[in-house]
Amino acid sequence: MEMNVKTHDSEQDQITIVLGVIGADVHAVGNKILNYIFGKAGFNVVNLGVMASQQEFVEAALESDAKAIVVSSLYGHGEIDCKGLREKCEEAGLAGIKLYVGGNLVVGKQDFSMVEKTFLDMGFDRVYPPGSDPQINVAHMKEDFGIL
Repeated sequence: MEMNVKTHDSEQDQITIVLGVIGADVHAVGNKILNYIFGKAGFNVVNLGVMASQQEFVEAALESDAKAIVVSSLYGHGEIDCKGLREKCEEAGLAGIKLYVGGNLVVGKQDFSMVEKTFLDMGFDRVYPPGSDPQINVAHMKEDFGIL
């Protein structure tokens, strides 16, 4: 009987993240950029693309054993679309999953510190303003997962 034994599986060593644009948002360019950058940084990215529901994020995280969900929103309705995501994760058994969100998350000009507080209060671990450098996200994720 022949056994196939792997001594090293780089994909197995990677941290899986679920990435997507939530709600009715169809902004695809930023999603593609983030997908590329996170992949180059060594993460295994499950990309849901645009117009993803909270349930799709949760199901993808469960199926892929993801350690993080990265939510993008540019059309200003992120607060509405993201409300309750932490609770959905917890109900599904994903209590420890990291939640990241970024983009144009609210309608109109609002002080980002207030926007950040709103999303932190909703259970997100990190919140990024519109136009933030994706390398900051990468650095934070590596820090959060103890990757040097």
